[in-house]
Amino acid sequence: MSNIKVLQLRSAGVSLVLDCSGPGLPSVLHWGADLGELSDAALVDLRRGAGAVQVGNGLDDNQPVAIVPEYSSGWFGLPGLNGHRDGQDFSASFQLSEVAQAGDTVQVAASDAQAGLGLALVIELTDSGLVRTKAELTNTGDSPYTVDGLVLALPVPTEATELLDLTGRHIGERHPQRSTFTQGLHVRDNRRGRTGADATLLLYAGTPGFDFGTGEIWGVHTAWSGNHRSYAERGMSGFAVIGGGELLLPGEGRLESGGSYATPWIYGSYGVGLDQVSTRFHEYLRARPTHPSTARPVVLNTWEAVYFDLDLDKLKSLADAAAEVGAERFVLDDGWFRGRRDDHAGLGDWYVDEGIWPKGLHPLVDHVTGLGLQFGLWVEPEMVNPDSDLAREHPEWILAAGNRMPPTARHQQGLNLGIQGAYDYLLERLDSLLNEYDISYLKWDHNRDFVDGGNQLTGTAGIHEQTLAVYRLLDELKRRHPGLEIESCSSGGARVDLAILERTDRVWGSDSNDALERQKIQRYTQLLLPPELIGCHVGPPKAHTTGRTQSLAFRAATAIFGHFGIEWDISTASAGERAELAGWVALHKELRPLLHTGRVVRADRGSDDFLLHGVVAQDGSRAVYSAVQLAQSITSEVGRVRLPGLAKDRVYRVGKLATPGAEPRNSAPWWTDGVELNGAALAAVGVQIPAQWPESAVLLEVLAID
Repeated sequence: MSNIKVLQLRSAGVSLVLDCSGPGLPSVLHWGADLGELSDAALVDLRRGAGAVQVGNGLDDNQPVAIVPEYSSGWFGLPGLNGHRDGQDFSASFQLSEVAQAGDTVQVAASDAQAGLGLALVIELTDSGLVRTKAELTNTGDSPYTVDGLVLALPVPTEATELLDLTGRHIGERHPQRSTFTQGLHVRDNRRGRTGADATLLLYAGTPGFDFGTGEIWGVHTAWSGNHRSYAERGMSGFAVIGGGELLLPGEGRLESGGSYATPWIYGSYGVGLDQVSTRFHEYLRARPTHPSTARPVVLNTWEAVYFDLDLDKLKSLADAAAEVGAERFVLDDGWFRGRRDDHAGLGDWYVDEGIWPKGLHPLVDHVTGLGLQFGLWVEPEMVNPDSDLAREHPEWILAAGNRMPPTARHQQGLNLGIQGAYDYLLERLDSLLNEYDISYLKWDHNRDFVDGGNQLTGTAGIHEQTLAVYRLLDELKRRHPGLEIESCSSGGARVDLAILERTDRVWGSDSNDALERQKIQRYTQLLLPPELIGCHVGPPKAHTTGRTQSLAFRAATAIFGHFGIEWDISTASAGERAELAGWVALHKELRPLLHTGRVVRADRGSDDFLLHGVVAQDGSRAVYSAVQLAQSITSEVGRVRLPGLAKDRVYRVGKLATPGAEPRNSAPWWTDGVELNGAALAAVGVQIPAQWPESAVLLEVLAID
């Protein structure tokens, strides 16, 4: 391919310029702010202007870094393809054979005849301005080829000198951490067999001090629910990339002649400020044909209400209370199946326990649906207790390496869905339950990390096949049961990624229902997901995970900004508490058309004691903000708080949103009658926030009046 071929993709204020001139793989000349419509001649000059300078002791012919970076081209960083053919063909040099563009999608075919490899790339720019790319490697040689790793990379400019990623733990997910983007490799590897509570949802590189409303930012997300890698690297030349891919265990990438390996999708988002970067993901997810299209039902989940004490009369009473306060979905959590009296036994035996339910689940399901509520059921299909009939009958179905069992976690092991018999058993059991009962919703849990995740029948690693099998199982259940909704719960928020969300309808944000913890967990989970995909529940007065006691108003004001629910034994709540909760449920139902379609915005404050976040209608006509006092302020007043995201030239009325049981300690001068200001003034000056007690929140309603 001798002709210079430079392609430009444009969407939603983003330009992606690809150099497909060959002879090697495509490289990205520009990913960032929209450049306008450039002529072919201008694109060629852009390529010339971005060319590398030959200096010092470098290579005589510096090559641009490809989307799959190649050692053979002189890239001394992490290679895109790491593999070999029994020690040979360790370094590929792909040559372009075909480039095809259809709209904002570019498909590339390349090969290395000497190494016996073919490579297909897909590069897309979505309507919301996200870059999506994936690769498929094919062994065209006569002998096996082993892929040890295949990652894709996107370049970031010299100005991106700061990194932000997320970490966390069970009941403490989504904590941000920042570092300087210096020379070298910044790697976030995950070997837990699931996305992980400590995984970074996104890895960001940006200009110094970037925040929710400021700074140029480039972010990348690896859409894979098993072992994976996200990384950022800056070389000696100053050239920098961010990227990711699946993290393969030894032997998982072995390809026989004619065999192929496909990477997960790698997503890139560019924007000015984290709000714009996250908005691109929200718009992309909402535009999917599979995105939930009905109002998100208010949920009552039984776990923190009853735990394993599944008494039919008690559950009926809880369902009655749920209907009374306005819930729309009742979810029976753990403990309903054979041998399940605590978390030591029963996982894998997915039959209704006849000892607890002599008539099956029908009396409860009929009672719940008779109240007009949907019925949901908790399952944990990928796990098995050693103390279960399934494990005793099929110990070889446990994910394990060699002749030893991994250490247990929560008294359980992983069930190897990569073994056809185990997969068929789960499909039959779950399908049977869904056929027998009127189940609208599955809460699909995954409560442990995988250690020594191997296939006992073959002696090989099994996480890659396990992950693909889970996807197939979810897809097949959805195919057989149209309308079924599934939640991805994984020790709370330990499986949150765009691949699992291709076949599920929400994630459980965290096993912590402590509203103080949840404020930041939800804030940073929303960097990837819109509010309607994040389960947020009102927990009991005393949080089971932290021991904190919080007001109902604070718990509800925190939960209202997601897929709202209740996880509390409200059958024992006072009449006043139930009335207050019913008021919050009604308020959420009134607000959810806005909360579940609008743009999420967050104010940059620079302190840890106060947060402000909100949702603005797409047409700018309405907004709701939450002013959250996390802790006692270091100053006597919080001060004026700017309200981001409004149309600058429209006039708005700002007032308090009437919320059950939520009143500030001392109101501000405007609090009773409201103020009328344009969006520019509200964004630049803001309003004084009433004084609040720690662990409390007030909601502001903003309505356009012009």
